[in-house]
Amino acid sequence: MSGPVYLGFDLSTQQLKGIAVSSDLKLVAQSIFDFDRDAKGFDIKKGVLTNDAEKEVFAPVAMWLQALDAVLTKLKDDGLDLSRVKGICGSGMQHGSVFWNANAEALLSSLNPSKSLETQLEGALAHPFSPNWQDASTQKECDEFDQCLGSPAQLAKATGSKAHHRFTGPQILRFQRKHPDRYEKTVRINLVSSWLATVFLGKFAPFDISDVCGMNLWDINAGTWNERTIELTSGSFGIEALKAKLGSVPEDGGAHFGNISSYFVNRFGFSADCQIVASTGDNPSTILALPLRPNDAIVSLGTSSTFLMSTPEYKPDPAVHFFNHPTTAGLYMFMLCYKNGGLAREKVRDLINEALHPADVNSTSWTEFDRYLLKTPPLAQASDTQPASLGIYFPRPEIVPNLPAGEWHFQYDPAGDMLTQSAKTPHYPYEDARVIVESQFLSMRLRSKDIVKSPGNDLPPQPRRIYLVGGGSRNKAIARVAGEVLGGSEGVYKLDLGENACALGAAYKAIWAIERAEGQSFEGLIGSRWNEQDFIEKIADGYQAEVYEKYGKALKGFAQMENNLLAEHEKH
Repeated sequence: MSGPVYLGFDLSTQQLKGIAVSSDLKLVAQSIFDFDRDAKGFDIKKGVLTNDAEKEVFAPVAMWLQALDAVLTKLKDDGLDLSRVKGICGSGMQHGSVFWNANAEALLSSLNPSKSLETQLEGALAHPFSPNWQDASTQKECDEFDQCLGSPAQLAKATGSKAHHRFTGPQILRFQRKHPDRYEKTVRINLVSSWLATVFLGKFAPFDISDVCGMNLWDINAGTWNERTIELTSGSFGIEALKAKLGSVPEDGGAHFGNISSYFVNRFGFSADCQIVASTGDNPSTILALPLRPNDAIVSLGTSSTFLMSTPEYKPDPAVHFFNHPTTAGLYMFMLCYKNGGLAREKVRDLINEALHPADVNSTSWTEFDRYLLKTPPLAQASDTQPASLGIYFPRPEIVPNLPAGEWHFQYDPAGDMLTQSAKTPHYPYEDARVIVESQFLSMRLRSKDIVKSPGNDLPPQPRRIYLVGGGSRNKAIARVAGEVLGGSEGVYKLDLGENACALGAAYKAIWAIERAEGQSFEGLIGSRWNEQDFIEKIADGYQAEVYEKYGKALKGFAQMENNLLAEHEKH
């Protein structure tokens, strides 16, 4: 093959992946470095180290340097001509931070191509570790952030999210308190995404306009650092010192930061004019893995659940996350995150299998779950005169709503607006197949109802298309209920990007940044080249007026159920 290619990197908790994509979006090559399997010299498990006593979860930055060398070496050894690479963009797990010292830029700019990154750059770090998104050590700092602007709602209004353990602002605040000497020696703080860009560039790279919103430090409406959260985070070291450590944030998501470092030219054969593009976070990168239009939704049905969409309206709320869109000025990215997803569905599946086939206690078949899911009428109502069955299933403590692990059941009469708690579903555990799936999608509908718009033709507000990803996306019974609850005027689609969504999004961002015409949008350029038949399959109908309206009436009872449980648990 000839012609330009673009590299997209995905630095996640457990691996570094690099993929090469041609201008027409074809996958050319890929390489994966699995940290547990491939890393040498690090006593990690599932990509991280833990300090359980302080609820810390973190990764050695040197391991990532080792991985980057290995991934590039494999791409080259597998026959990819790296001189064809015109642009590089990265996707990094959100919220993680890397602390560079005063020697960093001198070392980055004078690397010896005969030696590895790891052996040359460990001395550039003020702190050898990067906090991971699983870290939960910052409760004290989160409480301070939530009150910094008066309330969690005010913090969300300014920065897009209430305070969360993993967010970079609370993490930096804790770092400067726990390691003041290392904080003082820090001259630049990178996010994981901008760390990737920094290494390739050979000098400090700025934050990406979307990924910066995962810090609780960026004022999204003002387009600048929030003075009050910056002041809180900087402590006695001062606001200006912290701003200098954070650097600038270009508004253009396709900004070119400059040519690749000569180290990569001489060591791997890159062209000296290869451009380094603003790298973004893993969630923003996911919505770039296809030409997602406003009012389209991506629903991830993995171990956890997420709901993603882009929107032109900024409507922050403490229960959700808002970010600037990673490529398109004036657009935002809206995200819901749930800890409970596949695990909760599997628990109900197992109860049904055990009840029907007690001799086969280890069955993981979804056949019976799916049968009862489709056999049970919406809201487990045999007739409209019966109350709707609602439930919440949380094997793990949940973020949205903030409830402990537990399971709760209610009966709701929409006509009389009457909510009554019950012990179980009327036909336990078989009706639970329906009720749990509805519960997960009703929560998404409740929290996205003020964001979604009408797709036209006098239809009620709902997504235009719903794209399902993750393990649960293969289940057509679940997809059917997704369409019944959430709508989707054009249907429900299975989106199959392999395990490459984040890396593809990064590669597509590089293509757009380098090849766009003046004023050409990401969706315009990528949409003209993206062949949806290669990646998506329609697996269920979406909007059906009668059942959609029925779920709309149940939504009031669902919200009341959550509020009752929150009030009850606040007492305890």
